[in-house]
Amino acid sequence: MISECQIVLFKFPQTDQKEGKLRPALILRKLPGKFNDWLICMISSNIDQQIPELDELIAPEDSDFIQSGLKMPSIIRASRHAVVDGNTLIGALGQINTEKLHKIKQKLSTWILSA
Repeated sequence: MISECQIVLFKFPQTDQKEGKLRPALILRKLPGKFNDWLICMISSNIDQQIPELDELIAPEDSDFIQSGLKMPSIIRASRHAVVDGNTLIGALGQINTEKLHKIKQKLSTWILSA
């Protein structure tokens, strides 16, 4: 069953519409309506690409790193989203804690409302 906070695998599309590659993604929220659509964001181990006001670092010293299922420090790229059918998500690697999810949502909300 899919749920918020879960880290799953997804073939994340590139912004230039070229075929993406399989990578971890964080489940942010189910979209309202009758469809099985979910808002997800990409996770990357390229931590030098972090946008501090949007993205969230997850590292081995974090309390939820082990349960995340990630193998190395990574950034949860709240700046890179997709809406996907839940049936396209591949397995669950793990999950982050609800406090970190709330922080990510808060950063995203603050950024959107700041325009």
